[in-house]
Amino acid sequence: MTNPAGPTSYILTLSCKDRVGIVAAVTGHLARIGGFILDSQQYADLDAGSFFLRLEFKAAGAEFPRTLDELRGGLEPIAQQFGLEWDLVPSSHTPKLLIAVSKGSHCLNDLLHRWKTGNLPIDVAGVVSNHPDLRDLTEWHGVPYHYLPVEAGSRAAQEAKLLSIFEQSASDYLVLARYMQVLSEGLVEKLAGRCINIHHSFLPSFKGARPYLRAQERGVKLIGATAHFVTSDLDEGPIIEQDVERVDHRATERDLARIGRDIEAQVLARAVRWTAERRVFLNDKRTVVFR
Repeated sequence: MTNPAGPTSYILTLSCKDRVGIVAAVTGHLARIGGFILDSQQYADLDAGSFFLRLEFKAAGAEFPRTLDELRGGLEPIAQQFGLEWDLVPSSHTPKLLIAVSKGSHCLNDLLHRWKTGNLPIDVAGVVSNHPDLRDLTEWHGVPYHYLPVEAGSRAAQEAKLLSIFEQSASDYLVLARYMQVLSEGLVEKLAGRCINIHHSFLPSFKGARPYLRAQERGVKLIGATAHFVTSDLDEGPIIEQDVERVDHRATERDLARIGRDIEAQVLARAVRWTAERRVFLNDKRTVVFR
């Protein structure tokens, strides 16, 4: 028997100090209330003594709670017993994203297309940019565009406007889709665990302008991209996803840049998808990703 009044299924995520009995307590409780487990992934970090669990389940009995609040209430004693950091949402829940971009359109266009065609489980609250260039692309998708220029002495005011848009739109994550500005430490702290960035794989070897030219001059054989959570350590936050592609001596700077843009878009889309599906857990300077 299903629960026609409620969502099709739910996703439970939790992390805590590892100890005996966590999985038994959670799954035993679900069995008692008529919950049917659809998917379960877990990881014990033995070095850190930490435990992570992602579990999707649905109703399979008349005794299954009718509301999300009732479900939460039933799990609360287990959360207190084991000191869980946990959350429970319907599987249909889609987090809201605010996307920040500068002039490069490849990552923004890819995210908007995937979202618009129903291939990315997110809601796009808007796009902010320090340049006006991508307004037409954004508004063509029916998304609000916020032009927030950065001028001398205006960085703090510009970031305050960005944060205000983030909060007023009730966004869950800020995604830096090739946003070529360094966020202040204060803004990074306010968005800890909620800000995702993408960059090419040449860091720290080739920083600054025209990294693909310098890579081509050095004869690199692998190029790629990294998606990570933003921290105060520039481009060194916990990594969510990476990918590479092999190249050879025939590749020009333009070839490398084209390949690099493609990889960046794909890696960022995967990082956003896994985060939206609640598959990504922060684990100190690393992540746990249940793919």
